[in-house]
Amino acid sequence: MRVLLKAQLDTEKTNEAIRDGTMSKSMQSIMETLRPEAAYFTADDGRRTALIVFDMADSSDIPRIAEPFMQEFGARIDLAPVMNGDDLAKGLGALG
Repeated sequence: MRVLLKAQLDTEKTNEAIRDGTMSKSMQSIMETLRPEAAYFTADDGRRTALIVFDMADSSDIPRIAEPFMQEFGARIDLAPVMNGDDLAKGLGALG
């Protein structure tokens, strides 16, 4: 299932990770794990924020996906199923 992960990173924890050089390595490891369809980084509500679209095979993957953000960056996480245009057309077509 295609999922949108929104991770709002804690400022103090990410400042420290940037200073000690672990931020880049941690994000690279997370991206290698998720193999995202798309990943964007921005500021949202005053926090460093990652918006990542990836395929989640099973809901039991949630801890493996979310914990690195929470443990390493003190992140607040939101996960939501999402569709692209083809998915929407397929879903609407199934309505009859």
